[in-house]
Amino acid sequence: MPQVALPHDAKAGPTKPEIRAMSIEKLALGPSDHVVDVGSCTGAVTIEAARRAGRVTAIERKPDRLDVTRKNLAANDYDAAVSLREAEAPAGLPDDADAMFLGGSRNFTEVLDHAVETGVDRLVMNVSRVEVAGEAIEAFRERDLLSEVLQVQVNHGYELAGATSFKADNPVYVLVGARGGDE
Repeated sequence: MPQVALPHDAKAGPTKPEIRAMSIEKLALGPSDHVVDVGSCTGAVTIEAARRAGRVTAIERKPDRLDVTRKNLAANDYDAAVSLREAEAPAGLPDDADAMFLGGSRNFTEVLDHAVETGVDRLVMNVSRVEVAGEAIEAFRERDLLSEVLQVQVNHGYELAGATSFKADNPVYVLVGARGGDE
């Protein structure tokens, strides 16, 4: 599978490739799945999901970021039917999703409520702030969704004085959920 091309900037960092790979793997997407990307921003997760799922709905509240998602989708190959919706979640969320990725922390409790009400099977939420991670873990637990919590730290090697050193990316909390949880 070719790398995701993101030639258009959303003035916000995309979900890093290593974190995307883990998040998409945890969603266990198949060709008959309908997945929702809440807070699509650059479209990086939307593109990865569209390479695995049958349908993708990308929700983004900022029109300029939704336009970036659209442009970055056009720069990549994928097979899924993709629908883009300008809305602040939970508005605009479909009622027939199998899986959901939450890339932002805005209104996440309402988004989780929608996921429970509509029977979403699998959820992944990426969080970079410790306080929000704690709130999100509790919200997943309260809704009997929490399957696992991962803290992921990625380090990239670079040349330093003829040897290899490492530069760390910020850690990310990856919350994985499923109906009925299983923590």
